[in-house]
Amino acid sequence: MRIMPADARPAARPLAVEAVLFDLDGTLADTAGDLSNALNRVRAEHGLGPMPVVHLRAHASSGARGLLGAGMGIAPDAPEYPGLREAFLAYYALCLAQTTVLFTGVAELLDAIELRGLKWGIVTNKFARFTAPVVEALALADRAFTVVSGDTTAHAKPHPAPLLQAADNLRVQPARCVYVGDDLRDIVAGNAAGMPTIVAEYGYIGSGEASETWPATGWIANPLALLNWLPPKR
Repeated sequence: MRIMPADARPAARPLAVEAVLFDLDGTLADTAGDLSNALNRVRAEHGLGPMPVVHLRAHASSGARGLLGAGMGIAPDAPEYPGLREAFLAYYALCLAQTTVLFTGVAELLDAIELRGLKWGIVTNKFARFTAPVVEALALADRAFTVVSGDTTAHAKPHPAPLLQAADNLRVQPARCVYVGDDLRDIVAGNAAGMPTIVAEYGYIGSGEASETWPATGWIANPLALLNWLPPKR
């Protein structure tokens, strides 16, 4: 797997793509507040005080697994994990879009993508029953050309199946799609699908993770920087 040293990042250049696919949590939307809310309700059930969102943000892209690990010290192989996971998901279903918003610059980015005649969609590991209400609350449901959730295909990221499904839905060859995400599994999945990949460094990259070593095509510090990687208006 190709490793890109921090001092050898490629300069932004227009990619030969027809579509942009985004991860949801930590890339398009700041969902950490609602996810942290659900985690803190689980903690309260067990007599624990709330943890601040700032301490949980880095784990938000990892969903229940990451948040329960950070907030409860529980790994997926622990016997109590399934019950805690179900409690977390039940609480999350009650607060899906109370604090969730698009990251600053995302609204303008999507406008610009559409003005350039490019298609765009969402590929997330969040289950469809959670994805749909969040996408609706963000006023993206009628704009996204496709939304692929963690249970849409038989495999979730880092498997390429969800990305390949999205490309098929768009009727665009995978190599003509670029995938943007804030987690290593996003980059692994995109590469496996044959897509160029961009790291959203403004997202929920875990504490201590060296995203500059991920095998990506490029990196962006803010959403609007993605425009430098996209073809101009056709």
